[in-house]
Amino acid sequence: MSDAADRSRVRAAAVRVGLLVGTSSAAVLVAGVAVLLVVLNTSARPEREHGGPPHPDSDRFVVDLDHVVWWLVGLGVAGAVLMAAIGWLVARSAVRPLATALAGQRRFVADASHELRTPLTAISARVQLLQRRLDRGEPIDELVRLLRRDVDVMDAVLAELLLLAEGGHAEIPDGGADPVDCARDAMALLEPVASEHGVRLTLAPTVGAGAEIPAPTLIRLITVLLDNAVQHAPQGSAVEVALASVGDTVEIRVRDHGPGVALEDAERIFERFARSGEHGRRRGFGLGLALAREGAERFGGSVELTSSSAAGSTFTLRLPRARTPRSEAPAPPSRPIS
Repeated sequence: MSDAADRSRVRAAAVRVGLLVGTSSAAVLVAGVAVLLVVLNTSARPEREHGGPPHPDSDRFVVDLDHVVWWLVGLGVAGAVLMAAIGWLVARSAVRPLATALAGQRRFVADASHELRTPLTAISARVQLLQRRLDRGEPIDELVRLLRRDVDVMDAVLAELLLLAEGGHAEIPDGGADPVDCARDAMALLEPVASEHGVRLTLAPTVGAGAEIPAPTLIRLITVLLDNAVQHAPQGSAVEVALASVGDTVEIRVRDHGPGVALEDAERIFERFARSGEHGRRRGFGLGLALAREGAERFGGSVELTSSSAAGSTFTLRLPRARTPRSEAPAPPSRPIS
């Protein structure tokens, strides 16, 4: 949300509060005066002259003060209670935009921290490898190039998060994002983390169609699924990425050979801050899969746990095919990322 939009929301809230206070105060005042007039009218009697009977045409009336004073006290107490209730309602209305802004800020900080965690972990792993190669006097040109690419990926992720915070998103390229290129970029980003844990990443590209989603978003979604798989994959196993085009949908399947997901957790793991147990190599915060599903749904797609057993789990990302066709190219054979 932009500064101008925030100011507009604050002004609108102030107008609503002012109108609520004004109309409520006026209503309480009018109601109190009306009740007092009714009491005075019903309790008033014509004035007697010199102790005689009241004259029917007399325009002078007498009011019993002892009777009216209790009505005045009661109306005053009732008015105070009503105004206190109105003040409470007004206070709630006044702070609601602030509460919404604070919730949005906490959400952005949590999302940004989670999304930047994986690129930072990859950069840290590459820096450690770079240091070892420098100590041994080995070539470092390729590592420097990969580090620069990792930094570019992190910059793209942060730029997209800022766009989302303002209510927008990156542009979808003509022909949509290339799922094969995005999968390779995500796997290259996760490669140092996977290698550190003795996990291989393999890709079986079979898609010639583009996906109707910005490329940085697709890279981020695949990265989330890959990171989740790598954290639960046993040492020496592989995490397999398979791409397919099914009708008007592009499917990206990420399979690991970990312990699987319990049946009762199949949907809960997609809730924010929900975890199915600390089986991964590093502590998770239960945000990755929730963010992946939210990101896919934003572009008409979905993320689901399509199979799970003691032999591993498969998560499937489905996205609409791009409305304009992408040029077909022969798919390279399945190979490990190294």
